[in-house]
Amino acid sequence: MIEFKDKLNSWYAVNKRTLPWRKTKDPYKIWLSEVILQQTRVAQGLPYYEKFVKTYPTVFDLAEAEEQEVLKLWQGLGYYSRARNLHYSAKIVANQYKGIFPLNYKELKKLKGVGDYTASAIASICYNEPVAVLDGNVFRVLSRVLGLDIPINTAEGKKIFKEKAEELLDRKKPGTYNQAIMEFGAMQCKPKTPNCLACPVKNKCVAFQQGKEKELPIKLKKLKIKNRRLNYLVFLSENNTTLIKQRTGKGIWRNLYDFPLIETKTILQKKDIIDHPDLVSLKLKPKTITIFNPEPIKHQLTHQRLQINFWIIKTNIFPEKFQEVDLQTINQTKLESFPVPIVIENFLKSYGFKL
Repeated sequence: MIEFKDKLNSWYAVNKRTLPWRKTKDPYKIWLSEVILQQTRVAQGLPYYEKFVKTYPTVFDLAEAEEQEVLKLWQGLGYYSRARNLHYSAKIVANQYKGIFPLNYKELKKLKGVGDYTASAIASICYNEPVAVLDGNVFRVLSRVLGLDIPINTAEGKKIFKEKAEELLDRKKPGTYNQAIMEFGAMQCKPKTPNCLACPVKNKCVAFQQGKEKELPIKLKKLKIKNRRLNYLVFLSENNTTLIKQRTGKGIWRNLYDFPLIETKTILQKKDIIDHPDLVSLKLKPKTITIFNPEPIKHQLTHQRLQINFWIIKTNIFPEKFQEVDLQTINQTKLESFPVPIVIENFLKSYGFKL
């Protein structure tokens, strides 16, 4: 497979997309792009990359920002732990490393949120270190070209694929090659519609020769999806205030804000909301309670399937403080300054809050 890297590099030179992070070797910008593009398509991630570079042009700017500001800018991109880790590591680089990113793969991996893939990408692109990247695109290309039927989401599979990726790496131009194989997987060797007839390595591709391109790569299904029913209580007072809370703990949407929540296993009716202990404990006197969306909103996460209803509760002026409840009273016009999950943002727009 000596010619594999040459054909891939030649394909990349002609077919690569013009993307802003390909015009630089600044490790801050490469790191930013790689973190944003984890679990995210380029078309979706590009506007976020541009917003972050404009808002935080250097690692010092990002380090000095408040976490809430970073989460707000990240809003809608999902997998919010990426944003929290990004902010945390920016402070480490700015304060402990004086703004200079670690200069090799091994040291880069010590940054929070930087795993094998991200460290390999930064080290090869910025420092020309010969380390192979291994992401979803690379798994797919290697699996098909080499005919590897080992599940990619097992410890054994990851070990073998990493070894094969290192064997095929262009050690003279590792940064270019790594970008080439990732781009090839994204543009040519696509998951469902690979363009095999125009593929420059089809004559060496085991999957193409055996008609198995749609069977590879293999991934074991071992994650059980959890079903959850969420009922959000959207309080609207006479003086245009509402109640929000910050999500804490290790669950979904950590550190983002949402409305008071009742989680149940069954569908709730209006009478269930009125009598629910969580509402009664607030000692508010609702004037009206109406359901905003009778048909639950379905929202799919990696390991969870959510069904969400919003209940509009109009009431009197809220007390200044709620005992034993971590709630904030804010003016409705201030909602736009808080980072919220995409389902909350969509509701706010649908209901007519001015954001």
